Amino acid sequence: MTNHVHLLLTPGEPGACGSLMKNVGQHYVQHVNRVHGRTGTLWEGRFRSSLAASAEYVLACYRYIELNPVRAGLADHPSKYEWSSYGHNAEGQMQSLLAPHPVYSGLEDAPELRRRTYRGLFDVPMQGETLDEIRSAVRNGRALGSERRGRGRPSEK
Repeated sequence: MTNHVHLLLTPGEPGACGSLMKNVGQHYVQHVNRVHGRTGTLWEGRFRSSLAASAEYVLACYRYIELNPVRAGLADHPSKYEWSSYGHNAEGQMQSLLAPHPVYSGLEDAPELRRRTYRGLFDVPMQGETLDEIRSAVRNGRALGSERRGRGRPSEK
């Protein structure tokens, strides 16, 4: 994306995502400032996060992230966006920074079947309600699929 990044992370311990983002922010800002002879902050604000409370929501987040460049008009398909994990998840293009989430791994046992099933998730457009749920959960820092909203899973049909 031109002004932000989406990451689907599974932390090994509490607070790990916050620590990661703090370190990335500090080191990347220092690098950019050094290379471009500038000072000060680079990011517009602190990172936002949300817990995905079910396997269905993890898959909804995969789809949300992979389709974001398409919604933004940067690509006509997730496979056409160079900074996407779609090539890794759907087409088997190895990317050393990526590790499969257990929900992704559980789609199918065989890698080619898993990639085919993953590609099939993109045959149906995301519903506006699901997009709104994800955006609201991240914006408000609450669990995606929390019972407080009265929903247990995305409303994709």
